[in-house]
Amino acid sequence: MIPREQHHISAAGTRLDRHLLRLYPWLDRATVAELLAAGHILLNGRPARKGAKLSAGDTLDCRDIPEPEDLRLRPNPDLPLAVLYEDSSLLALDKPAGIPTHPLRPAETDTLANALVARYPALADVGDDRLFPALLHRLDTQTSGLVLAAKTPAAYAALRSQFRHLAVQKHYTALVHGIVDRPGRLDAPLTHQTRSPCKMTLVRNPDKVPASDCFPAATSWAPLQTGKEFSLLDVVIYTGVTHQIRCHLAAAGHPILGDTLYGSPSFPSIINPQPSTHLRHWLHASRILLAHPATGRSLDLTCPLPPDWPALA
Repeated sequence: MIPREQHHISAAGTRLDRHLLRLYPWLDRATVAELLAAGHILLNGRPARKGAKLSAGDTLDCRDIPEPEDLRLRPNPDLPLAVLYEDSSLLALDKPAGIPTHPLRPAETDTLANALVARYPALADVGDDRLFPALLHRLDTQTSGLVLAAKTPAAYAALRSQFRHLAVQKHYTALVHGIVDRPGRLDAPLTHQTRSPCKMTLVRNPDKVPASDCFPAATSWAPLQTGKEFSLLDVVIYTGVTHQIRCHLAAAGHPILGDTLYGSPSFPSIINPQPSTHLRHWLHASRILLAHPATGRSLDLTCPLPPDWPALA
């Protein structure tokens, strides 16, 4: 932590937050915003606002600025880490429901990423995001299943390229409301819902949504098992938009069981109750197909359903 530094502004016109990112290039925008909100940055002796414009002769008083080491992911050796597959380039992990994939702040330690760097310390330096090292994709906190991590910078770059070019096929198992007796598909872009930024919604009028807020998404599904009121689906996506499966299945009339954000009611008694049923929705990342980053050979990785998965009546 840097206790205190003073900086004198020689040129006018720069926004304060942008100037701070130049002064402390290891910080990100979210950390700068937090420092400003907490009063750690004084402009001419007064607490500064993020969007303030600087003038020549201004003085910045910066206090308790985190150093790079303060912002690194903290290992948590007390968290279990289930490894499904490992070689010299790649790890496949089984993330339990209820555990975030990675922290949003350095102080958070109860995530898959914290367990990963505790067991594999060198992976803290793989990738370009210190709070999301080595990991190649995210799962929602209440989604269980397969998460990939790269063990070397070369593997990370190769795998990230596959994800960017939509060359990775991801399968999920979903327990949904309704009887699904035939395959289906939904091609519909998503955007953040205005009234609830943490929720996604289908883009109904693309011309009215800025291109930067419109995310193309395609989801297909096929029934694995159908009960009296519920169905077990194999869901395939190539894109990875936030809440894509949850939003698309709800829009198709089949919300995921337990996903109250997207329309699932209280957990039905027809499903055999398990200890964790009130804590999660029933979506599981079950399979990933991709090319091995070092050899190029096809790799088919799977993750079994968790033991608390409900029985379909």
